[in-house]
Amino acid sequence: MPLKSLLASGKDKKSFAFIICVSDEMMYREACYYIQKLKIPRGMSIEIIPIKDAACMAAGFNAGMTETDAKYKIYMHQNVSILNPNFLEDILTIFKSDKKIAMIGMIGNVELPPDAVSWHGERVGNVYELDPDNMDFRNYSYSLKDGLYDVECVDGFLMATSMDMRWKQEEFDSWDFYDMAQCFEMRKKGMRVVVPEQKKPWCAHDEGVNNRWGFDTYRKRFMKLYMEKE
Repeated sequence: MPLKSLLASGKDKKSFAFIICVSDEMMYREACYYIQKLKIPRGMSIEIIPIKDAACMAAGFNAGMTETDAKYKIYMHQNVSILNPNFLEDILTIFKSDKKIAMIGMIGNVELPPDAVSWHGERVGNVYELDPDNMDFRNYSYSLKDGLYDVECVDGFLMATSMDMRWKQEEFDSWDFYDMAQCFEMRKKGMRVVVPEQKKPWCAHDEGVNNRWGFDTYRKRFMKLYMEKE
């Protein structure tokens, strides 16, 4: 099946699709456990699309994008647990507040540092590092009064979208900078990338030990494509 065209919106406006690259079945099952506990907005449905043996994250996400007509897609890592039971209603509220909002992340940079290393600069948003003694989401629901941050890029552990755009798998054929490239591509089209304020983090990310092999190669590639002035 050919990839969907650039900026094509999903046909099914009543559906959410969770697209997850899978290499660890136990982590994937845990992610699904939390997805299946989310409150589904009235009249909406969800589907979970696992992508196994992906050559890279962007390739996996491109493959998942072709398997669903859902307008709203949540691209996420297998080691993410969505803990906010109102997550789907919350992101739907955000998307409907402005048609130019194309992507929602949980953590992001209002301004990316000059070296393109996101954690070298100030970031907005929130995430849990698996603190089981401090997780209580029952009384919290997102309100637009809480505010949104417009950001240059978000962290790729969870990226919710309201439109389809091909991920740049040829340029970012590994596990780094695919997320930031997607944000910059969407912003080049005049769309907004946002991070909601979160009184309590909506997600936990069990990141573990990072493999930074090749990180600098893709950092330099990203900077050449998006940060060097002509």
